[in-house]
Formats: sequence, C-alpha cells, structure tokens
Amino acid sequence: MEIQALNETDRPPVQGPPAHIAGVRRATRPVMIGGVRVGGGAPISVQTMTKSRTGDVEATVAQILAAAEAGCDIVRVTVNDREAADAMKEIVRRSSIPVVADIHFNHVFALKAIEAGVAKVRLNPGNIGSRDRIHEVLGAAKARRIPIRIGVNSGSLEEDILAKHGYPTAEALYESAMRHVGICEEFGFHDVIISVKSTDVRLMIDAYRLVAERTDIPLHLGVTEAGPTRTGTIKSAVGIGTLLAEGIGDTIRVSLTDDPVKEVEVGKEILRSLNLATRNVELIACPTCGRLEVDLFGIMAELEKRLEGIKKPVKIAVLGCVVNGPGEASEADIGIAAGKGVGILYRKGEVIRRVKESEIVDVIVEEVRNFVPEGEG
Repeated sequence: MEIQALNETDRPPVQGPPAHIAGVRRATRPVMIGGVRVGGGAPISVQTMTKSRTGDVEATVAQILAAAEAGCDIVRVTVNDREAADAMKEIVRRSSIPVVADIHFNHVFALKAIEAGVAKVRLNPGNIGSRDRIHEVLGAAKARRIPIRIGVNSGSLEEDILAKHGYPTAEALYESAMRHVGICEEFGFHDVIISVKSTDVRLMIDAYRLVAERTDIPLHLGVTEAGPTRTGTIKSAVGIGTLLAEGIGDTIRVSLTDDPVKEVEVGKEILRSLNLATRNVELIACPTCGRLEVDLFGIMAELEKRLEGIKKPVKIAVLGCVVNGPGEASEADIGIAAGKGVGILYRKGEVIRRVKESEIVDVIVEEVRNFVPEGEG
C-alpha cells in the first residue's frame, strides 16, 4: 500500500478555542452580589445551592453556614412557594454569605425575595408574564442594586426557539439568553449575569464560548444536573475546567446529587487545579504499582482524615517507590519518598531525615502544623 504524505494545505484545521480568548482571562463588566464582586477581573467565586426545604429555616441556614465554612462565596436558595418566600428574610439575616433567590415564573416571589434583602435573583424575565410584571420586578431590583442571573437550560428552551433550531444547540441557548437580556435592556436594566447550562458537556462548552465571544456579560459556569458525585465531578471538571482554562467564567457552581459542601469542595478543587484559587492542603500520591513497598493506601487514608479541616496552602507528596519518588517528593512543600518500610522526608526540596513507615503519618501531620506559608514567616 502506498502512503502519500499530506501537504500543509491538505491538513484539516485544528479545532480549539477562539484565538482571542485562548489562555487570556476574558474581560467582563463587573457585577456586585452583596459584597462579592463577579467579573471585571475579580477572583472566580464558588457557589452552591441549598437542598433543604426553604421553609425549614434552621435546616437551610445550617446548610448555608456549612457551605460557607467549606469556602463557598455565594449561595442560592429556591423560592418555590409562599412558605419559602416568607422564610427568606430570616435566612438572609442569618447567612454569612450573599444569598441568591432562585425564582421560576412567579413575579410575586421575586418581589418578596428582593424585599427580604437577597443579593441577587436568578430569574428569566420573559417567563414571569406581562410587561407590567417584568417592569415591577426589574424596577425593584434596580432600586436595590440587585443583579439578575439569566439562567438558560437546554432542557427548558422556549418552544419557538426549539422549533427554529430543531433541538438544543449552542446557538439556541445563546439566542434564548440574549432574548432575556434584551428584555432587561429594554427596561434599562443592565446588571445581569448569564448561564447557559446543559447536561451535555460539549454543548455547554460551545454555548458558553458563543456568549463569551459576543458579549462582555459575566458568566456563571455549570454543567446542569451533572449527577452523582463521581460522574458529576468528572463532567463538571471537564466542562467548567475547559472553559476556565480558556479564560471564560466568572463564577461557578458544581451541581451534584450530594451535600452542598461536596459541591463547594469540588468547585474549589477545580479552581485550585488551574491555580485560580489559593490552595489548602493538597495531597499528591502515586497511583501505585507492583513496585510499591509500603502501605500507601492506608497512609493516604489516615492522612486525609488527620488533615481534614486544616486550611494551610501546603503541598504534600507521598510516593511509594524509588523511581519517581525522590523527584516528586522534593518538588512538594513536604514530601516522602518511601520504600522497603522506610521513607525519606523532604522539606522544600531538602532531605531532612529517614522515618519508619509506621511514623510517616505522624511526621507529616507535625510538619504541616509547623509549616509556614511563603510571606508569613
């Protein structure tokens, strides 16, 4: 068989992000959500949503405080009935982070949430009825300087847009979002954030790229209804992470069928993986193979338990063999290269001493306690 080389002109084009945004943080207009700045070059914020019944104030506030402790910046709360609307004032009062009211169709609930002091409303203005209702809600939000997030979802596109495009596409999501933006602008309201979510990761990425190319509106990133923790984490990391790596995105939410704290933890880790957030304790370990000569599984499980809750930006590497161990361990703040029942302790690249396998966990925990981050010494 004869193999013919391709000329450069015959090669298919390389697909990738638009050239003007690849590797550069997208410039957007700033929007304030309570005391949190979104867009305009501000750090990327992490959001979650409470999963309790909103009318249960104690349960809802408990979830908010736990999420805030985990590093959540903004929390969303559904306002889906009168009991929830009545509870918002107390929830806002007791929350330590800005509260966003999640509203669908009911303009009265939106008005009550605004009156309760929420920091933002998640609302598609085209879905709340007459022009008078739209004007009333946008006027109340504008008077209180409360922004609105326009949240478009591939599973709930308008019928006419679906008929036009045949099925959910990136253009369809963009068109729906801009329809609602247009309604806001018609009433002189410009303090908006956009999300164009889908359960389909590729569709979600393409839709956000379109909005990023064509507007300067801040973007809230997410893969909607991502699923259980394992698969949802993967889908969110791929979708959100791809866009963040291209400089797209101003605030994120990881949607998992799990506790809000878990959503925050995954979101923070996505940011940390791209050096977009300050690290807490980061544990690195080899995947293990037949060269393993210590109980690395047991060591790492114990370390995770003992170091939980410690919020120092420290990188710890524990490697279980002599092939990659010394190099990887020496690149961490605290490292162990282990083999044959012993480990070599590294601190900022320098060999400190040998430790027994049974001492590795205690030694690392003590090193973390004594670790002083750069600039704090």
